Amino acid sequence: MELNIRELSQWGIPYSDVFVISGPCSAESRKQMIDTACAIAKYPVSALRGGIWKPRTRPGSFEGVGAEGLAWLREAGDRAGLPVTTEVAKPSHVEKCLRQGIDILWIGARTTTNPFAVQEIADALRGVDIPVLVKNPISPDLGLWIGAIERVNQAGITRIAAIHRGFCSFNEKVYRNTPEWRIPIELRRKIPKLPMICDPSHICGTVELLSGIIRKAMDLLFDGLMIECHINPRAALSDAQQQVTPRELGVLLSHLNVKQVSTDDPHYLRSITHLRSTIDILDEQIMQLLLQRMNISMDIGRLKKQNNISILQPERLQKMLQDRLESANRLGLDEQFVLRLYQYIHEESIRKQELVESGD
Repeated sequence: MELNIRELSQWGIPYSDVFVISGPCSAESRKQMIDTACAIAKYPVSALRGGIWKPRTRPGSFEGVGAEGLAWLREAGDRAGLPVTTEVAKPSHVEKCLRQGIDILWIGARTTTNPFAVQEIADALRGVDIPVLVKNPISPDLGLWIGAIERVNQAGITRIAAIHRGFCSFNEKVYRNTPEWRIPIELRRKIPKLPMICDPSHICGTVELLSGIIRKAMDLLFDGLMIECHINPRAALSDAQQQVTPRELGVLLSHLNVKQVSTDDPHYLRSITHLRSTIDILDEQIMQLLLQRMNISMDIGRLKKQNNISILQPERLQKMLQDRLESANRLGLDEQFVLRLYQYIHEESIRKQELVESGD
């Protein structure tokens, strides 16, 4: 996919190895913003964040101080020597931010979900080349995420980054928002030049889990992090449980282990080449086995058609999955991985049998 997107190093915003955005979930007062900004400025932070308008799930929660807070954010950034960023959800937000001299805008997950809202924001940005960060939609829909990025880019914005903040899930037990790492990985495959920023605060929902998600983001070569930080998190008016203190932020950043894509070490290069060649051979064998399996599925489909038997066999499916999970457990393979794998295999087997049934 060809988009006119500048690399992060061309944004004109200084950063070291990782582009770090930090600051409170919400701008609550002038003092809170200035105190937080000055406290985090001693660490390798690239930009100061602060929520001005907060799209809350239900009415009655703190929904931000509104446009008044833009002046606090701007002053705090100036005092700390940091560019500032906030979320915009409609054209009037964009206009107010541009008038106040906000340096970077971001589009939140709820807004990304709505192409009409994204298009209105993109139209309001037309003619202004300001950095825009696009968070993933609430649902794990890569198409919506890419569509929002395309709309912003078509408005003439060339400094665009994606923010991975996780996805809502009814079944999630550990994180506030399920990471679903496969989706940002696929986004990077489709748009290689797009800078990727991880928001561990919204993925985790609690500060105790942050270090693990940050480590994972570094392993996956994310270009930056957005970490919520409050001068006094216990007194925060929104998302108190996921905001760190400036001191805790410093500890997290001091432990960053930025990974490199490769190395010139000859031993590594020889070893990785050998191991990858072995994987290539195994993958070819797997493909051949899958082909054999699908051919047998079609034979089963022909037999079912001749005897007027339903394609779906719920009891057989249940037994097959149970057997495969038992094998996974015995072999030390992850059960969820094996379950997903065989669900996909079964879906393809059903599709093959449907082709037989329809005569295609």
